[in-house]
Amino acid sequence: MTSLGTATAAPGEIATGRLHVGETRDGSAVGLPVAVVNGREDGKTLYVQAVSDGDELNGVGVLTQLVPTLDPEAISGTILIVGIVNYHGFQVAEHRNPIDDTKLNRAYPGEETGTTSERLAAATFEVATRADLVLDLHQGSTSRMIDETRVRCGSRHRLHEKCLELAKAFDCGHVLDQKGPDGQLARAAPDEGIPTIDPELGGAVGWDEESIQAGVEGVRNVLHHYDFLDGTAPMETQTRAGGFDQYGAPAGGLVHFDPALGERVEAGAPLFSVTDVFGTVKERVRADSDGIFWRMRRLPQVATGEYVCSVGTDLDSY
Repeated sequence: MTSLGTATAAPGEIATGRLHVGETRDGSAVGLPVAVVNGREDGKTLYVQAVSDGDELNGVGVLTQLVPTLDPEAISGTILIVGIVNYHGFQVAEHRNPIDDTKLNRAYPGEETGTTSERLAAATFEVATRADLVLDLHQGSTSRMIDETRVRCGSRHRLHEKCLELAKAFDCGHVLDQKGPDGQLARAAPDEGIPTIDPELGGAVGWDEESIQAGVEGVRNVLHHYDFLDGTAPMETQTRAGGFDQYGAPAGGLVHFDPALGERVEAGAPLFSVTDVFGTVKERVRADSDGIFWRMRRLPQVATGEYVCSVGTDLDSY
């Protein structure tokens, strides 16, 4: 038998339940939705979580489509799932945890007796450290972004190559290989010897079906590559970026983009212009470096200095 919170599954079974993580302000219990997929045969353990940022819903969209298709009789090993990590942010569709105004994916490995976010991080980190591999499903918040995976442990980390292999198996086609901020699960779990990636599945208000499908295929690719399921993953060559150039608005007004998401841009190529409400161009912005048009704001209106877009730089492939 394998248990996660109130979910307990025998070999060849799937069970769902709740992982208790505290109480709300009126004393009601907070329980994160969890699932255990216990394969008929022995094998590795995969941990998957979604919605550590409360407005990033494509990950839970992946789970709603993936889990009903999993046949534990055909699986070797175990899949542990926490469907919504940032319980409080999810309830009000906010990126941060509104209880303590914290970005939860900066709180790992957490603290059992700490703040609300630290307790959520500690509870889910305990589950993650039971696994051999970790997928932390994200998206570009409400910005528009290409589908990509992120390797956040840093190039000098002892698990760097294994994290790159996991990103290649997931196969979004694009990988950001850049050491992440302290407190990210994809930083903390590799320190415990567990290859971990952040699949960043596009960006949307609500969720986006194309990016959700990319995520479903990505998780299935991982299940094939690591022998949870029979078959092989594509292991296609990935385009890798080592960092970003980020661009803010040089003036207030309305933004008009030149390249499309995922398009290659050369240094000096036009990225966007800012116009007034009557269409008069106030400023034009060009790329500082060669790269890929990676991410862009969804709403056209900007104030001076407000974030507009990002270009992935330092490109290679692996």
